Amino acid sequence: MNRNTATAALAAVFALSAGAALADDMKAKKPAMEKCYGVSMAGKNDCAAGAGTSCAGTSKVDYQGNAWTYVAKGTCTTIKTPKGMGSLTPKM
Repeated sequence: MNRNTATAALAAVFALSAGAALADDMKAKKPAMEKCYGVSMAGKNDCAAGAGTSCAGTSKVDYQGNAWTYVAKGTCTTIKTPKGMGSLTPKM
């Protein structure tokens, strides 16, 4: 292996290592999330929008009680909507 090839190979190894470390760092900084029911706008839910729906983006009305969206952990029940507060369980 000539010097240029060895240098290029070493640079590639360092780049891969740095990329893996950056990905791990980004995971560590991501805030904990929880499902919050009754706070999504129509069509903006993350999932669970009831019978006859396929999941994300399928809620039919604003603040649909059985549709949830991810919010920062610990904030759901403090979110106020025209239909009441956010809930950690489906609202019927």
